[in-house]
Amino acid sequence: MTKVASSFSGSIPEYYDTHMGPAIFEPYAANLAQRLAGGIAGPVLETACGTGILTRRLRAHLEAGTRLVATDLSAAMLDYARTRLADLPGVEWREADAANLPFSSASFAAVVCQLGLMFVPDKAVAMREARRVLMPGGLYLFNVWDRLEENPHGMASSRVLKELFPGDPVADFAKVPYGFHDQDLIRALLDANGFGEVVIEKVNVEIRSPSAKSIAIGAIRGTPRSLLIQERGVSLDSVIEAVTAELARVGGDHPFRVNSQAIVVAARPAKSGIGDGS
Repeated sequence: MTKVASSFSGSIPEYYDTHMGPAIFEPYAANLAQRLAGGIAGPVLETACGTGILTRRLRAHLEAGTRLVATDLSAAMLDYARTRLADLPGVEWREADAANLPFSSASFAAVVCQLGLMFVPDKAVAMREARRVLMPGGLYLFNVWDRLEENPHGMASSRVLKELFPGDPVADFAKVPYGFHDQDLIRALLDANGFGEVVIEKVNVEIRSPSAKSIAIGAIRGTPRSLLIQERGVSLDSVIEAVTAELARVGGDHPFRVNSQAIVVAARPAKSGIGDGS
C-alpha cells in the first residue's frame, strides 16, 4: 500500500495542485516557511517538494543569494513543479529519494519537508539522511498530518471509501498520510538518528475551497487513490460525487470550510551522534 500511496504519476500532480494546493497545502506551506525565515545562514534542501507549493514560499522567505534545492522521488511531481514554477529564479530541481539523498554530508543549513515524510516507507532512514546532510547546528523542519479524526476533510473521504470498498485496501489509503502522528514515536526516531532540541507543535488551520466538489476531485483524482479505484473498474466520477456529498455534509458547499490539524517538528543535530564523524 505504501508504494502505491506514494505513486503520484500521470495527471495526479495537476489535480493535486489545482484542487488541493490553494485550499489545503498553501496555509501549511506559509506556516512552515515563516518558521524558517531569518534564521538560516546556508543552503536549504527541500525533500518531497511535490508540486512546489512550499518551494515557492521558501524562495520568497529566504535571502536572494541562498541556495535552494527542491527534490522529490516522483519524476511526474518534479516535472510539474519545474514547469509550473519555471519563472521562479534560484531553485535547483533534483529527483531524489528522501531516504537516499545524493548530497554530501554536512552540506545544508536546513532540510525542510512539507507533508511528505508520511509517505517514506522507512522514516528512520529518512531522518538519518537528513541528519547526515545537515551542517552542525542546522535545522530539520517538517510537518505531518495529525490523526485522521482531527482532519474532517480526510475523514469524510475515508468514510466514503470504506462504505464503497469494505475490506479492500483502497479503503485503508488514509492510513498512510494520516498514520504518522505519534509524538512519542517521532521524538524517539529523531533521538535514535542523531537529533536533539526537538520541538513539536500542533498547528490548526482552516481549509477553505470554492466547493466541496473541488476538494473531492483533489482527494480522488489528485492522489494515488485514483489508481487503486481504476484498478477495480469503478468510475472515478461516481466516487467523487459520493465524496462531494459527504464533504458538503461536514463542511458545507460554496464555499467548503473545515478546520484541519497538522504537527510541526523542528529538530537540530545532537552535538554528537550519527553523521557528525564522532
